[in-house]
Amino acid sequence: MEQIKTNKFKKACNLLADNSCLFRAIIATIFQTITMARAGFRIALLQLKVGANKQQNIENALTKIRSAVTDKGARIVALPECFNSPYGTQHFPAYAEEIPTGETSRSLAAIAKELGIYLIGGTIPERCATDSKLYNTCTVWSPEGALMATYRKIHLFDINIPGGITFRESDVLTGGSDLATVAIEGAKIGIGICYDIRFDELARLYRNQGCDMLIYPGAFNMKTGPLHWELLARGRANDTQSYVATISPARDASAGYVAWGHSMVVDPWAKVVAEANETEDTVVADVNLATVDEVRAQIPIFSQRRTDLYTTNAVEK
Repeated sequence: MEQIKTNKFKKACNLLADNSCLFRAIIATIFQTITMARAGFRIALLQLKVGANKQQNIENALTKIRSAVTDKGARIVALPECFNSPYGTQHFPAYAEEIPTGETSRSLAAIAKELGIYLIGGTIPERCATDSKLYNTCTVWSPEGALMATYRKIHLFDINIPGGITFRESDVLTGGSDLATVAIEGAKIGIGICYDIRFDELARLYRNQGCDMLIYPGAFNMKTGPLHWELLARGRANDTQSYVATISPARDASAGYVAWGHSMVVDPWAKVVAEANETEDTVVADVNLATVDEVRAQIPIFSQRRTDLYTTNAVEK
């Protein structure tokens, strides 16, 4: 029996040797296909100054988008929360516009097409064309300038910290009711906005849908930012074993709402790989999808969940 096994092994080795060139070509092709499919991309997060002049806010964003692509080689560019408007319930009605017909949407579509990039359009106050309700909405644009997805902030920012900050988005805004994912450069990306990052259930739903990265335009303040901004970004990355990007406006100490800043990219090991300070800046990082696969293979918590005891599932509508 052992002799038969040995002879079979020798024949297999001889066959491989006789066709070594073909064999190497096949392996190389397979490896190249896998590598190309899961290679990744360069992302730029734009931590933008935001003022009272809407047109200037839009023009500043367009200038910084061009620079991120032409100077830094970004394939995906992501903008912060409320990049065309001061952040505040008193401002949202005046700055709101319809999507995709409003001036901000038209500008984002045009720049995405001009540069041939994917553009995560931060958020803007949206006025719904059908019922005039206001939403805090993120748009995603393709290299052809097409609207790939819209995401309306699900969890509205209603908090009261005595001696700290009181804020109620729900006084003006309506919460969204749908998740949003996009397929970009071999990755599946889930979208959240600011306060959404506090809800691990939302991140889990995105992980259940196969997302490799979560992107959160957000504007934490000077109370919650130092305490929770990095903690939550790293927490969601660790929970889902995904890349996480958080994009804040730049800090303006004279504004009615002062943003923390510190836009960052966190890898699936929950390590901060790139971070801004509080000023206007562009954060660039290379997202390596092989790292996602590596972490999930080495620490396979997704398959180890005790779904006989607990589960997180989206509610059927």
